[in-house]
Amino acid sequence: MTVQVRDYMVLSVEHLDSEATVGQAIDTVTRSRHHGLPITDPEGRLIGFVSAKELLRHAGDRSRKILDIIHSGTYTATPEMGIDDVARIMFRFGLRDLPIIDEDGKLCGIISNLDIVRSHFERASPAKAEMLRKLLADRYHLPFLYRRGLVPIASLKPTQWKVYEDELEGRRYELERGFAEPVLVVQKGDDWILVDGHHRALAAREMGLQNLQAFILTCQKPDEFARLEIGLERAAREHHLETLDNIEIDRASHHPLIEITTQLIRRFESDGVKGTSDGP
Repeated sequence: MTVQVRDYMVLSVEHLDSEATVGQAIDTVTRSRHHGLPITDPEGRLIGFVSAKELLRHAGDRSRKILDIIHSGTYTATPEMGIDDVARIMFRFGLRDLPIIDEDGKLCGIISNLDIVRSHFERASPAKAEMLRKLLADRYHLPFLYRRGLVPIASLKPTQWKVYEDELEGRRYELERGFAEPVLVVQKGDDWILVDGHHRALAAREMGLQNLQAFILTCQKPDEFARLEIGLERAAREHHLETLDNIEIDRASHHPLIEITTQLIRRFESDGVKGTSDGP
């Protein structure tokens, strides 16, 4: 089944009215987190898009109408388009945001390159679940299935004894912006064994969430499975992990991925190449 734009587009779109001035547009873009905004007529039809670069070129003429400085028309997509096709359009033309219009040409959503990245991560999650299903089936000679559903955060039993504060902050940022990559859980009786997603689970709990989307693995022979102690449970027992409260939060070190990145920047700088905000 093709993943469509409607599955990931943002429905509440910040936009500019066609009667707006350059000054009003600059103020609006400055207050937003966007690098440009769609422009609509009084009926809500999309008539163009203004970028920060265009506004910067005309920053000295704040009273000028926004329609005087933009090109008519813009790249668009429809809710029914495939997400991969839209990703190619955005990549090909270097677009950060792409307005979505309905059959009447009215602005009905927007999709960003961050939404494209989010779709990639979320579609990769089933591969992780399938890999774990096969691993458990091969190791314990039992049949397993997985499904997608909600799991109670307070009932999760961790298998990772340390997380990193900088990665927690990154997960909070993602969750605040609707990026809810599912965690990976093995259900064993009343236990919810958390395999992948410890930073996500802790960040969600700190934000006051009660449940998380998850891929849930279950054994089709639950009585036989209940008599086993799988490696994940043994690791949790050896590190005295019962709840998320038992996880250590490392506030002094970087997450390994971030540490690798900062080492790369330091190496560039030691070679006489200065890192920039657009760098690695």
